[in-house]
Amino acid sequence: ARCFATEATPKVRPINKILISNRGEIACRVIRTARKLGVRTVAVFSDPDEKSLHTQLADEAFRVGEAASSASYLRGEHILQIAKRSGAQAIHPGYGFLSESVEFAELCQREGIIFMGPPSSAIRDMGIKSTSKAIMAAAGVPIINGYHGEDQSDECLQREAQVIGFPLMIKAVRGGGGKGMRIAEKPEDFLTALNSARTESQKSFGDSSVLLERYVRSPRHVEVQVFADQYGDAVYLWERDCSVQRRHQKIIEEAPAPGLSEELRRELGEAAVRAAKAVGYVGAGTVEFILDKEDLSFHFMEMNTRLQVEHPISEMITGTDLVEWQIRIAAGERLPLKQEEITRHGHAFEARIYAENPRGGFLPGAGPLRYLSTPQPSAEVRVETGVREGDEVSVHYDPMIAKLVVWGENRSQALNSLIARLGEYHVSPSILSGFANSINLFYFLQISGLDTNINFLIDLASHPQFQQANVHTGFIDEHFDTLFPPIVISPQQVSQAALALVFNELQAALSNSNGTQDPFAATANARLNYALIRTYNLRANEKVYSVAVKYDGEDVQIQVDNGEWQVIKAERVEDGGRLKIRANIDSNISTYNANIDGSSVSLFLESGKLDFELVQPKFLSAQVDQLGGGGSRVVAPMPGVLEKVLVKPGDLVKKGDSLAVLIAMKMEHILKAPKDATVKSIGGAEGDNVAKGAAVITFVDEEADK
Repeated sequence: ARCFATEATPKVRPINKILISNRGEIACRVIRTARKLGVRTVAVFSDPDEKSLHTQLADEAFRVGEAASSASYLRGEHILQIAKRSGAQAIHPGYGFLSESVEFAELCQREGIIFMGPPSSAIRDMGIKSTSKAIMAAAGVPIINGYHGEDQSDECLQREAQVIGFPLMIKAVRGGGGKGMRIAEKPEDFLTALNSARTESQKSFGDSSVLLERYVRSPRHVEVQVFADQYGDAVYLWERDCSVQRRHQKIIEEAPAPGLSEELRRELGEAAVRAAKAVGYVGAGTVEFILDKEDLSFHFMEMNTRLQVEHPISEMITGTDLVEWQIRIAAGERLPLKQEEITRHGHAFEARIYAENPRGGFLPGAGPLRYLSTPQPSAEVRVETGVREGDEVSVHYDPMIAKLVVWGENRSQALNSLIARLGEYHVSPSILSGFANSINLFYFLQISGLDTNINFLIDLASHPQFQQANVHTGFIDEHFDTLFPPIVISPQQVSQAALALVFNELQAALSNSNGTQDPFAATANARLNYALIRTYNLRANEKVYSVAVKYDGEDVQIQVDNGEWQVIKAERVEDGGRLKIRANIDSNISTYNANIDGSSVSLFLESGKLDFELVQPKFLSAQVDQLGGGGSRVVAPMPGVLEKVLVKPGDLVKKGDSLAVLIAMKMEHILKAPKDATVKSIGGAEGDNVAKGAAVITFVDEEADK
């Protein structure tokens, strides 16, 4: 195997095998570069990840534990033992999990295993935000005003909050990713926001300490990619703009940041290098700044002491492989390039594709990926993912499906490419999953489905203000109405859904070898000379459309809601077994993909995915009605773990009272009472897994009791 040790110095250590203490797309990303360099890889996997992509791509893989992160990917000592057992000289932590664990970095050092990250002292200094602020101020890096002290009593924090003024930001002193972060708009909101931030911080980082900062409304979030070696040299690889966020988490990033002068870019880069050198940094890191979008002044926010999720866009504009740099620097080599040799060319975007419901408050989702089709990768298009068709987005981990990365000669070209490639990313879930009980199964059929944010990303990238680069962290809130306009279903789209059902039946007839009595089966071997009729009831956007279809073996006639019959010329287009249709509807010829899964009909159109549902028979609806509704219960808005139950049967609750805490994708979600009511029953015990739509709290039906 190839090793990376080019200089005769005691610091050089050959690396020919790496253990990756992570999962998903970052594990796959590290494996690809390691394979290119001739370095063998070792994966670790939890029980649900045994057959995952990263496990199969690695040269070898070891079980690390059960599903929960605390019982698997956070087991530092066990992972270190696996590294020794496999003969790996180094551990790549990826991001999240152990990547910013001081204790794990120290453990690796004691055991003689290379930790592919900075020294533990740098992680400690930058991981505690109050400490990092002091170090940055001493290094001449601008910081924002706030309270970073050790006194964490409610009284002290309330007093300091009054001094800083409202609105203010409450942030966990450790970690990142938006966890343990809350905004208190006014004094009366402070204690509630503080307790929520503390709880989430404790669960995510094992530390409930927080800091307070003046909240800058609608700033830009600009970060600088830095790299440092073991010889005291450090460079910056330009900046990224990560301003557009939801739940304080990035959703779309671009490099370089638009609208900055070359002088400002250089000032940001040099400040970031000073920050890295101030803590004796080694390896890949990101220094994050708050940039005032009006006067372009910037202040240090935090440093992420690891490779960032969005690192591919820096690679795209600089022509570098940052994972390769990590391997080489960890082995003791000097930085591959000097600052003056690092040039940038073009513009790049990264869109994070999540299993979540943007119109439902971006609540995360989980479930199987029954249908998955991605854009074709190229030199200008990267699909960074850790899943394949048939895999599952797990409730136990982050709901990111993939990162779509595109490059163009300029921002406009890159943005056009992003929109086009997002339109080629097709995800459709299994609709047939849920409970074994038949009534519950039918109920789950109507509410389940793996939502993604792809449509939202298309709308976001197409938004006039985003096109003009008028971005800031409050972008989604400011443009909420235009980013989430009312959904309007056109007759053409209803016809497209009906055509998908027709061609799906035709394909089934062609594939059927047991003599089906389906009248459409006749088209498999002969042209029909008489009309056949199908009637579908399709639901979309809470409306049911009645669609009648006639097919004569050549043309399709469609009638929507008893309107006029329309003759449509349509054909199925070869697309590797996928359902792809070209149709002339109302003198408009278009080509689109579709997927039929049980009662779910998904269309993949230029504007994004549009879902229809074949309406269930009335007796099923009656069964669903018997399950309750009308505010008589509180259901889980997403699959998760019932962390805490705050009420018991017989309790009287007021509208807005907190009832239970649900943990999903490492985030805390508080379930609240929709009305004044009496608690009748609890739908599970603390620690139980609950499915999306499952009743967590049921109330006494006052009307029924009367």
